[in-house]
Amino acid sequence: MRDEDMKAEDNVSTVTQFVLLGFYELPQLQGLLFWVFIIVYIIILIGNSLIIVLTRLDPALQKPMYFFLANFSSLEICYVSVTLPRILMDLWTQDRSISMLDCATQMCFFLILGATESFFLAVMAYDRYVAICNPLHYPLVMNQKICIRLAVGAWIGGIPVQVGQTCQIFSLRFCNSNQINHFFCDIPPILKLACGNTFIHEFLVYVVAVLFAAIPFIMILTSYSKIISTILRLPTATGRTKAFSTCSSHLVVVVLFYGTVTIAYLRPKSNQTAGMDKLLSLFYTIVTPMFNPMIYSLRNKDVITALRKLLLKKTV
Repeated sequence: MRDEDMKAEDNVSTVTQFVLLGFYELPQLQGLLFWVFIIVYIIILIGNSLIIVLTRLDPALQKPMYFFLANFSSLEICYVSVTLPRILMDLWTQDRSISMLDCATQMCFFLILGATESFFLAVMAYDRYVAICNPLHYPLVMNQKICIRLAVGAWIGGIPVQVGQTCQIFSLRFCNSNQINHFFCDIPPILKLACGNTFIHEFLVYVVAVLFAAIPFIMILTSYSKIISTILRLPTATGRTKAFSTCSSHLVVVVLFYGTVTIAYLRPKSNQTAGMDKLLSLFYTIVTPMFNPMIYSLRNKDVITALRKLLLKKTV
């Protein structure tokens, strides 16, 4: 019996190259999708770059809150650049093949930057917690050294685990097919191509998701429960409105990011379909980074004032 299994296993060709199917089911819309995605990419680059420039140039934005916002905008540019250029190239050339090394590299950077985004959202929630709940200690607690350490920790905190997870997934043998029914190399569609039982690997994906998504999300909820409790105790309606306005933008971004990621990665396997996976992935990889600059600028008076001053200076 063992000899037969070994022969059968030898007869199965091992996959060394993948094909990203992308939006193959929409052959008539390939050109339109290319131009839509390139416009979205330009909007993301301009919007997030503008926030970085404003926080660097305007003296009124030299605060911890905007230091983290500038880091977050830089992260969004990196995050979307892991997937969108590849999507554009596939749509333009219609050559969807990708080597295993390129696929592993894309997945590794995508996972690392995803973990970094989760950490930054938690750090930004902590910053708002200290500012609203302990305003007298805010300059001491969130001094420049602490802010830099928190930012560096957020940038590098996910690297060891996510590199390890990528190596673990690509140490599997792939023999079912080489066609990834997705527009980038993500964990769920790649695990579907692996030979044999992948239960342990799927379990480890859930563990890492809890570590890098659930725990920061719980920290965010804890921070905002205390923030809301403090705001409701403020004596004036003006004070409550101002305090809420400083947090509302961040809350919207948190809901957009964690909502789609949670549904994509933690929903039951029986409910997973390729079309739904792609739609959800579009939200947390492309749509959210596009709307983040708008959310933070349109709902933040300091950023709007800084933008007006910059435009006025350019006009003059």
